[in-house]
Amino acid sequence: MTLSNNTLGLLAARVLLGLLFLVAGLGKLGNVEGFAGFMASGGVPAILAWPVILFEILGGLALILGFMTRPVALALAAFCLLSGVLYHFDPADQNQMTQLFKNMALAGGYIALAITGAGAWSIDGRSKSGVTATA
Repeated sequence: MTLSNNTLGLLAARVLLGLLFLVAGLGKLGNVEGFAGFMASGGVPAILAWPVILFEILGGLALILGFMTRPVALALAAFCLLSGVLYHFDPADQNQMTQLFKNMALAGGYIALAITGAGAWSIDGRSKSGVTATA
């Protein structure tokens, strides 16, 4: 295995992008009822609060560990786009539109990880299912 700047860069990308979801999901555990109400305000059934929280925690952990990176990254990208449109699309509010574009930018990062894979320092890399060529 030849290590390169890609190895460290992909690890950093996975950890930084994964932490966002892990911390967000863990934070929601302190007020699941409030989060369920927030979800309902966007038209999403409150009963989905627990599945969303688990998705955020497990998705963040999987990305950090580099486990099933490609499908997890695609799922997180879709989540960012969907939640951005549902909760931040408000052309009259510049702050909300900035949040929407933040979600879109994050989706781009997750898509990039889905394309490149996890890199060598990952569970995927150990199993050779997610290793990409190093440059």
